[in-house]
Amino acid sequence: MTMTKARIIEAVFKEGVMPRKDAGETVEQLMRIIKETLAGEEDLLVSGFGRFQVRRKKARRGRNPHTSESMELRPRRVVTFRPSGIVRRKINGKEPAMR
Repeated sequence: MTMTKARIIEAVFKEGVMPRKDAGETVEQLMRIIKETLAGEEDLLVSGFGRFQVRRKKARRGRNPHTSESMELRPRRVVTFRPSGIVRRKINGKEPAMR
């Protein structure tokens, strides 16, 4: 099952730290900050989680898979994510020792 924004808000609420409304506003603010940071082409590093990076792709020749027609693909920006070692170990079932 995919983790949605609504499920993140619910998880924050269930931690018992804040009311549901405040949890929703906090998650919304965090998402806005992340979007603005990436739109400004800044890297976003969340210690212990990973790094979001904006990369520029050059224009290139491509092919329409339906028509086999050759076409020029415009330059664009893409967001990449590189997980921290902690996250990589966690998803591979090799959780690090508690500190």
